[in-house]
Amino acid sequence: MKLSVLDLVPVVEGGTISRAMADAALLAQCAEAAGYHRYWIAEHHGMTGIAGGATAVVLAHVGDATRTIRIGAGGIMLPNHNPLVIAEQFGTLDALFPGRVDLGLGRAPGADQRIVRALRKDVNRSAEDFPNDVVELQAQFAGDPRLPLQANPGLGAQPELWILGSSLFGAQLAALLGLPYAFASHFAPDHLDAALALYREKFQPSATLDAPHVMAAINVMAADSDDEAVLLASSMDQSFVRLRTGSPGRLPPPVPGYRDSLPDSARAMLDHMRQVSAIGSPRTVAERIDAFRQRTQADELIVSGATFDPAHRRRSLELTMAAVRDLVA
Repeated sequence: MKLSVLDLVPVVEGGTISRAMADAALLAQCAEAAGYHRYWIAEHHGMTGIAGGATAVVLAHVGDATRTIRIGAGGIMLPNHNPLVIAEQFGTLDALFPGRVDLGLGRAPGADQRIVRALRKDVNRSAEDFPNDVVELQAQFAGDPRLPLQANPGLGAQPELWILGSSLFGAQLAALLGLPYAFASHFAPDHLDAALALYREKFQPSATLDAPHVMAAINVMAADSDDEAVLLASSMDQSFVRLRTGSPGRLPPPVPGYRDSLPDSARAMLDHMRQVSAIGSPRTVAERIDAFRQRTQADELIVSGATFDPAHRRRSLELTMAAVRDLVA
């Protein structure tokens, strides 16, 4: 079972962006040592608690701190960018870290419409142009002579392209282009089963991929006991509730009994969004990961999570990998 890591590069309360960057490198080193396959960073903008906005720059920092683990964007929100610029950025990463770079592509803005306007993009056209932008990006890497300007770096680069999604749209596009598909079930579980079924049904082989290839995301927090894991995960829970209620901020410290303190509506929202989760002792985490793998039949899983003390996230990765290996054995 291939496991990978999704990191938002969280900035904790009382912390700094510099510290968040250092912790990202430490997390990637931990993931590499534990045997994880990929380390991905998600693009978000305008959020004081997330430091991965300049995704390619952070990946260069992480790539320099590691040696073998694949590094990539999970993902680049392509409507925010010109494909030429992304080809240059990931062509550069591919030159620095050949054979290790992934480029996951999504069509959401990564925040809200203020970001689209701040980036001087056409609000009405950005998402609709996503399929064409993906094809243009492929053409940049391939050196299509019809392009008016060739990306350099970029020409001949071979980052592994993925389509990301949380709905049926991404599944259809990934199938049409014959690209691997990653589903964001860690925060958008509603269309998971339908999207994977549609992707597999409609998949068209390409020069990149001859059969469907799926990765699904799951929230994971492993600790020595179920109670400890729930406590550690309360930092993520607080962060999400604050985001959804219009008061986002930096990642807060854990709070005992946090979910029980919420009103029914907030708890229901949190439980719904977090339904694809494995939070608990190593045994609990292994059982839930295995059940999720069997449900999705995914080729790979990617684990998401954050802790106020970054050492606990590293410990969670180590416990999770050991537990999954024991399960397989």
